[in-house]
Amino acid sequence: MAGAWRAAGHAAPRIAYGASSALARQADAGAPAELFLSADLDWIDWLAQRRRLSGPPVRLLANDLVLVAPAASQAQVRIAPGVDLVRALAGGRLAVADPRAVPAGRYARAALESLGAWKAVEPHLAPAADVRGALALVARGEAPLGIVYRTDALAEPRVRVVAAFPESSHPPIVYGMALLSGSGADARAFAAYAASPPARTLWARHGFRFP
Repeated sequence: MAGAWRAAGHAAPRIAYGASSALARQADAGAPAELFLSADLDWIDWLAQRRRLSGPPVRLLANDLVLVAPAASQAQVRIAPGVDLVRALAGGRLAVADPRAVPAGRYARAALESLGAWKAVEPHLAPAADVRGALALVARGEAPLGIVYRTDALAEPRVRVVAAFPESSHPPIVYGMALLSGSGADARAFAAYAASPPARTLWARHGFRFP
């Protein structure tokens, strides 16, 4: 997205990546940010309550939750009520983003609770600071399975998607976008572009859906 924006003759945006929870707290603490994209809407609401937004948020993107394994793994798991992930882990740990705060981890916990698998697998988790951290654990072979967003899995050739979690097993994964207090014309223009039809074509190419 940033590359397409630059190719259109605009100044390159400076992008900071991280867990939505961490980025929201940084913005609240005064980090020099003008635009916030969050993997769920709760952290945008949190910033709104703290009067850190300069306008209404946009429901920008949607994603899916998937179970991944190292690319060479032969693991086969059917995601259904009562799924036995502990057996599938075969003594290893399940890589997830921190379920206490990070959106991907919260979605993972909700899905596992819905399927009746959370209590059994909770002692076998390998929590990471964010979803990319969980993905890296699987990509490096340090965890036999992990729960991540589909778009992250598609971007990492060292993993493969084993199965997708039913949409009904967790709250809708909706990414929000909001301009922060003090945002300037460049941030507003980039935000408009990110929600435009040409940008939607790019988002879809990388596996995103739309709410």
